[in-house]
Amino acid sequence: MTPRLFGKLLGLMALLLLLNAGLVELAMRHFEQHSSMAQYEFAGRILFISTLITLLVAVPAAAWAAHRLNGRFQRISEFARHIAQGDHAARLAPTGADELSTVESQLNRAAERVDEDFTDMESRRDELAAMLDSMQEAVVAVAADGQVRWSNAMMRRIAGTQIRVGRSLVHSVRDPELLECIRNAMTAGEACSGRSTSLVTGRSFEISAAPLPSGGALAVLHDVTPLELAEKSRRDFIANVSHELRTPLTSIQGYVETLCEEPTPDAATTREFLGIIQKNASRMNRLTQDLLALASVESPDYKLVMQSAKACDLLRDAIDSLGGLVADSGIELQSSGAPDATVLADPDAMNQVFGNLIENAVKYGKSGKRIHVGAELHGDEVEFVVQDYGPGIAFEHLDRIFERFYRVDKARSRESGGTGLGLAIVRHILQAHGGRIWAQSELGSGTAFHFTLPIVRQGGQAPKPESAPEPASESA
Repeated sequence: MTPRLFGKLLGLMALLLLLNAGLVELAMRHFEQHSSMAQYEFAGRILFISTLITLLVAVPAAAWAAHRLNGRFQRISEFARHIAQGDHAARLAPTGADELSTVESQLNRAAERVDEDFTDMESRRDELAAMLDSMQEAVVAVAADGQVRWSNAMMRRIAGTQIRVGRSLVHSVRDPELLECIRNAMTAGEACSGRSTSLVTGRSFEISAAPLPSGGALAVLHDVTPLELAEKSRRDFIANVSHELRTPLTSIQGYVETLCEEPTPDAATTREFLGIIQKNASRMNRLTQDLLALASVESPDYKLVMQSAKACDLLRDAIDSLGGLVADSGIELQSSGAPDATVLADPDAMNQVFGNLIENAVKYGKSGKRIHVGAELHGDEVEFVVQDYGPGIAFEHLDRIFERFYRVDKARSRESGGTGLGLAIVRHILQAHGGRIWAQSELGSGTAFHFTLPIVRQGGQAPKPESAPEPASESA
């Protein structure tokens, strides 16, 4: 209770006492007129004693009531302070059944409602934050003064530890395109779009910024790097295919025109030209077949007919089907054998894998006069190897030779009839089997292509391949 309220209570009590004294005075005068002096003195003493007793009882009682009332008001004030500080679990203990107790009860109900609303708001905020954090797009909210209000996990991953709530965006992100887009959205009060290429080295982002009711802005960054890489790959693929087809077509057209223009062509010259035409037509046919094969293995509808087979049987079938080709090239095909571990594989697809790798070894490792094939068991997988002893591949090419149309020596590849798609086809087939492929080579020491197939566990299931870094890719 405040001193002012306490003073008013004491003033009211003094007024009541004065009124009581006035009534006593009137009663005494009336009694004086109709009674004797002795009775008057006795009555006066009685009245004085009763008034004194009244004062002795009333004043402490009033002080106690005022103190109790003051304590209840202080509890209400403390309760309000806790609520204002965010302690929504604070409650007032019931103290009786008077009007003030009713106020306390209503305050408790109001606090419960505030607590429920605040809990619901916190839950919705956490859900929203979780949804935004799960987005693949980076999101950042900026206040009107340019400070970061919120950012999701992707934005923090991109910008690093520099971006945090309360820090200026200018000091958090050193990207002029993003800053300009957000500034335009806040200034113009309408959505703004842009493109960022310097936020992360080697990555491109499309920016969409929109103004917030509070005067700030919300920016969403979409990573378009995969789309750009896919588009570049598509353009490069079309350019490579066009180039690979144009060369033999030009040759065929030139020799045909020469034959047509010669009224009496020499038989030997005609046979020579027709041989060249046939060679280029065969090259175009191989390229077309490889393009169809690559399109097939890259298609989402590509299906393998998986069968249980022993690793040694797969290797033996490959040697039996390709041994004649190797022998005709004057190269010795050596085998160190393979374990009898069972793998899940598509026999036709694996024949294509061995065929491409062994043909590749024949073309580019002929100078080594021999090719080695074999397999070993390593944990949950069988590792096969096809090794030649030719000139080898420089280290800087090992990371790219599995790319479509990539050639280490373009002149030598075209001379040998290579299309540049064989190793790309092999990689896709092995990935569809859950395996891996990589190459090891040193200049002058030949090249070894290693690939793996997971073995079959008890129950007929092959283990899922472990997520490991993609080995060096190649394409000859």
